[in-house]
Amino acid sequence: MTVTEPTSAAAVRAAILPADPFSANCASRVVLDHVTSKWGVLVIVALADQSQRWGELRRSIQGISEKMLAQTLRTLEADGLVVRTVQGTVPPRVDYELSPLGHDLALRLLPLIAWVGEHAVEIVARPPA
Repeated sequence: MTVTEPTSAAAVRAAILPADPFSANCASRVVLDHVTSKWGVLVIVALADQSQRWGELRRSIQGISEKMLAQTLRTLEADGLVVRTVQGTVPPRVDYELSPLGHDLALRLLPLIAWVGEHAVEIVARPPA
């Protein structure tokens, strides 16, 4: 199936009705907050290729605190984007991976991350207005 990407704010609004993120009470604002937070995006992208243990995620996402990683993983799990699997081993092993919905989101975030990486130095180097 081919997905046509909307090219304007009006097209986005029309494509996602009845959810309208421009409406103050729209549930999509909660989802946007979760998946577009700095840590949410990085966790989703870090899990895009393979499942990881908590420590692996912490090492791969430099600068994230234990508290923020735990909180972000709990939120993304509650949203159905991340699956947490506890292995019955001693010591217990916990793996995190993207759900099918999380993989769908990751496919959409990866081009954004690539764009940011391509333009970050230029944008940050701009003098303040």
